[in-house]
Amino acid sequence: MIDLHMHTFFSDGELVPTELIRRASVAGYKAIAITDHADRSNTEWLLSNIVGVVDEVGKAYDIQVIAGVELTHVPPQSIADVAQLARDKGAELVVVHGESIVDMVMPGTNLAAIKAGADILAHPGLMTDEEAELAAEKGVYLEITTRKGNSLTNGHVAKMAEKYGAKLVINNDAHAPSDILSPELIHKIALGCGMSEEQYQQAQQNSADIVARIKG
Repeated sequence: MIDLHMHTFFSDGELVPTELIRRASVAGYKAIAITDHADRSNTEWLLSNIVGVVDEVGKAYDIQVIAGVELTHVPPQSIADVAQLARDKGAELVVVHGESIVDMVMPGTNLAAIKAGADILAHPGLMTDEEAELAAEKGVYLEITTRKGNSLTNGHVAKMAEKYGAKLVINNDAHAPSDILSPELIHKIALGCGMSEEQYQQAQQNSADIVARIKG
């Protein structure tokens, strides 16, 4: 199992990075990404605390760990610049907090994230045809999430991805130990939102492909 969207106490998670990595390893995950909430104010600080360190801890616990960020409530017109800042400061993965229906995300965030070349658009809510088509064209992965609230539109996201050929990944968006779900439960959540078994297996492969691209 791979999860590319997890939080530590460097933003609103409960665990220090080392404990998060250890718990994920014990739960059977083969790779994770630490993607704490970031904007222009804290991107450099966040990455200075995890780049390099997570590789060392990951090796100790036999799990691959990716250093990333989740750009959150960044104004759409600034997303491209902050995403580039994150990459310049060592982010291996850029996730953007999409237009979830349970958050007050500014309209236009989904489209700006896709145009900026984010790696993953997290919980994109009631995304439009234009957004889904462009995500497919630009190779931006769309997230199916197991997180309560944000998961309410999983079915719509899955349908839009299938309609336009966009690639999906499945993430926990973990903030607490209880959010690190078992592969069996994640599988059920995916099928429950309307994904086929083939789509589920492809989403797993998509996550593996991202890890392979980053870690070689």
